[in-house]
Amino acid sequence: MSGIEVAIGYMFAWLVRKARRVGGRADAEVDRTLDTAMDHLHDLVSARLGEDPALRRLADEAAAGGDSPSVRTRLQVQLALEDAAEQDAGFRQALDHAVAQVRAAEGRAHGGTYVGGDVHIEARDGSAAAWAMGDVTVGNPPKPEPPQG
Repeated sequence: MSGIEVAIGYMFAWLVRKARRVGGRADAEVDRTLDTAMDHLHDLVSARLGEDPALRRLADEAAAGGDSPSVRTRLQVQLALEDAAEQDAGFRQALDHAVAQVRAAEGRAHGGTYVGGDVHIEARDGSAAAWAMGDVTVGNPPKPEPPQG
């Protein structure tokens, strides 16, 4: 999944979190860190896309309480972000960095750490080292089977 696809999911999650938090605030430092990272991503994308209709639809769908944006809205936001990233390498770099920041904060919020590259773990002098992985997906999922009958 590209950084842009991940950014869209986080943008939607940011919008949903903000809508749900109207009635109450989270109290953990980890939540504040995640909020800050998601706020930064939202601000970056919103500043770049402005009043893009696809971004407005994303906000409307989040406000409606859905679990995720529609396929069409996701594609339209993806195309808008890809276009912006192709036109401005600085924006692309800032977007990738913002996505990495949210992933790292999200990992800490769920008791883990996001690593976007190689991992090397070493135990020395009688110590122990471990690495545990939860549900991990690499690449695209397989295409679903066509309906029978």
